[in-house]
This record gives sequence, C-alpha cells and structure tokens, in this order.
Amino acid sequence: MLARLRALIHQADPDVIETWKWRGVPVWEHDGMICTGETYKSIVKLTFAKGAALPDPARLFNSSLDGNTRRAIDFQKGEEVNEEALKALVRAAVALNTSKARK
Repeated sequence: MLARLRALIHQADPDVIETWKWRGVPVWEHDGMICTGETYKSIVKLTFAKGAALPDPARLFNSSLDGNTRRAIDFQKGEEVNEEALKALVRAAVALNTSKARK
C-alpha cells in the first residue's frame, strides 16, 4: 500500500522531495512538508501537515480530524484508493506550501 501511495504522490508532484526521518518514516516535501507515510500492522497512515487547511471534497480524511492543523487518511490493506482525489489533495498541499513560500 505504501508503494502505491508513494507512486501517486510522485505522479501528483514530480518535483516532490522524499526523505526518511524519525526511524524510517517517509516524508514528502515541496516548499515545506506535504505529508508523512506511517506503516502499522493493519493500516498505512498518510498525515498531511496542513491538512485542516486543504479542501477535501472527496472526504478522504478519516483520521486525526480533531486537530487544528493536521489531517490524516488511514488506508486499510487492499482498500480501493481514490487516486484522482488523492493526487488533487497532494497538489492542493503543494499549492498551499508554494503560496506561503512566496510571501
């Protein structure tokens, strides 16, 4: 699942920079952090650093909904991924980062 999500993130933003931090957690950045990918026994969690500020018309966010800043998506093993909605979310995160970087 993480490999599928990684590929979608790179498709959404070919200029994304992927690093590994915090004992092996992948982090995707473009003018700031976009999201992290955490693997657990039964889920892969994509946590968007500024998710609360992003439009989510497909309602992908299903975790960490109470915070003022972050939002996350928990993907179950074998779950269908709304690829276009996820790529739109990544692009929106990049646009938000880029707009703040220009100021």
